[in-house]
Amino acid sequence: MLEHIVPTIIFIAIALIIVSLLFNIVKVVPQSRAYVIEWLGAFRVVWGVGVHFKVPVFERIAKNVSLKEQVVDFAPQPVITKDNVTMQIDTVIYFQITDPKLYTYGVENPMSAIENLTATTLRNIIGDLELDQTLTSRDHINTKMRALLDEATDPWGIKVNRVELKNIMPPRDIQESMEKQMRAERERREAILQAEGQKQSQILVAEGEKQSAILRADAAKQAAILQAEGDKQAKILAAEAEAQAILQVQQATADAIRMINEAAPTEGVIKIKALEAFEAAANGKATKIIIPSEIQGLAGLAAAAKTVFDTEDPKATITKTVPKQ
Repeated sequence: MLEHIVPTIIFIAIALIIVSLLFNIVKVVPQSRAYVIEWLGAFRVVWGVGVHFKVPVFERIAKNVSLKEQVVDFAPQPVITKDNVTMQIDTVIYFQITDPKLYTYGVENPMSAIENLTATTLRNIIGDLELDQTLTSRDHINTKMRALLDEATDPWGIKVNRVELKNIMPPRDIQESMEKQMRAERERREAILQAEGQKQSQILVAEGEKQSAILRADAAKQAAILQAEGDKQAKILAAEAEAQAILQVQQATADAIRMINEAAPTEGVIKIKALEAFEAAANGKATKIIIPSEIQGLAGLAAAAKTVFDTEDPKATITKTVPKQ
């Protein structure tokens, strides 16, 4: 029975050795990774994505490198501005390994090297800027730091894609002064806006009053024009009416004269009508009556004189006129 067990154990041992050798020999490199391979301690090759066979004992994987973009957030660093203001600034670095060989053999502890390089570069840049420039020139600082860090880390097989200033923290007294300045600036802008609003309001009110005055003046002008036109038309109508009346009177007079002429009255009728007219005049308020000489010889003169003296006004007199020449 022992004779059957020993071969089985040997077979299992050989199988385990073969499996172990296969695990050590066959290597699969995943996506976005790279293996740095050494041969007896010296760099040999960089394995990319795929299946690779490693020679046992002679070859070893020196470093497993990630080719993805990496983000490192460094602790705040004290920096001094050009106007001697000390502040704390923390940075964020976005970088990517482009050469696994240089990254493996270029520098010891690459992350620490990048952190120290970032701190010194940041101090150099901030040292050339004043406080106000530092607070308002983030993009300029980021761009300049990225260019300097990318150039400095190129021998290490590292490419710096972006650099961001995460926080800029001035001293407490500077922060209070800045808050007061910002508050004063906001109050100044508010006062300016209120003044502009009042100015615009007054301008609008003045424009409204101006337009109102113009409209009132136009209305008064139109009313005066209409009144003048009305008066003119009224006078024209009155003058036309008066002219028409005069024309009618003259026409009536002309018609009466024409009718008289057409009737051809005798001398006796004319004298009788004259006496009737004097009688009517004597019945009025006249104090004098002028009798033409042509009717002095009439037989009815006495009767006419008696009628005159019998009127209500005893003071009325009859004046004899001289015959017309």
